[in-house]
Amino acid sequence: MSGAPPIGANPWIWHSPVTDEALARTVPRLARWGFDAVELPLEEPGDWSPRSVAALLADHGLRPAAVVAVMPPGRDLVAAAPGAVRATTDYLRVCVDAARETGAGVVAGPVYTAVGRTWRLTAAERTAAYAELRDALAPVVAHAREAGVRIAVEPLNRYETSLLNTVDQTLTALQGLPEDVIGLALDTYHQNIEERGLDIAVRQAAGRIVHVQVCANDRGAPGADHLDWPGFLRALRDSGYRGAVCIESFTAHNDSIAVAASVWRPLAEDQDAIAVDGLAFLRRTFAAL
Repeated sequence: MSGAPPIGANPWIWHSPVTDEALARTVPRLARWGFDAVELPLEEPGDWSPRSVAALLADHGLRPAAVVAVMPPGRDLVAAAPGAVRATTDYLRVCVDAARETGAGVVAGPVYTAVGRTWRLTAAERTAAYAELRDALAPVVAHAREAGVRIAVEPLNRYETSLLNTVDQTLTALQGLPEDVIGLALDTYHQNIEERGLDIAVRQAAGRIVHVQVCANDRGAPGADHLDWPGFLRALRDSGYRGAVCIESFTAHNDSIAVAASVWRPLAEDQDAIAVDGLAFLRRTFAAL
C-alpha cells in the first residue's frame, strides 16, 4: 500500500493514568520498536504537561496522534445537570488546548456522555438528545476551530453507551456542526460489535474520519483474531484517511481502567506483545494491499 498511514500506540496498554513519568518510560520503547505516533490519553487535567510531552516526542522522532478524551462517571453533555455539562465542556476545552500545545491537532473519544452510562431512548427522545448534544458541543467546536484542532467523536458499543453506537447514528447526531472541525473516531473493537461490516462502516464514514483506533476483537493485538483486516484497511485507504492508525488496548492490572474496559484477563503473553505483534501485523497487511 503506497503511502500507508502512520502507526501509533496508546500508553494505556501499560499505564493508567498516563502521566509524564509513564510517558517518559513508554515513548523511548515505542520509538525503538518502530512506531510512528503516540496517542495521549488525558484522564485528568495536569496528568501530563503538553510542553514536556511535545519535547519528549520530538526527541524520539514520534508524532502525537491525538489527545484522547476520557469520560468517567459525571462527564456528560446529555441528560445531565447544567453543572455537569459546564464541567465537561471545560474539560474538553482543556483537551483541545493540550492537542494544540502538543501539535496533535485532534481530540478523540466518546465526547458525549460517561462510558458505561446507558438508558432507553424512544425515537423522539433520541432526536432531542442529539440536538442537546449539538448545543453542548457547539462552544467546544468553536474553541477547537480557533485552536486549529479537530474533534473526533467515537461511537461505542451498546454495553458502554446507549447514545452513539454506529457510524450512522454519529453522523446523524453531528448534522449541522462544521464538518471541517468535527468528525468521527473509528475503533475496530466497537465496530466489530455494532456494524454490519468493518469495511461498510468505514465507507459510510468516508470524508468524516478524523482518527482511527485498532485492536483485536477481544482488545488484544490486531491480527490475533477473526476480523477482516485487509477489508478494513483497504476501505480506510480508499476513504482518503491519512491520519494515524493507533493500537488501543488496556492493562488488566489497573483497577479503574480494567473495570471501565471490562478487561478481566491478560490479552496477550505480555503487554509488550500487544504493541509489538500488532505493529508487525499492521505493517505486513498494509504492505500487502
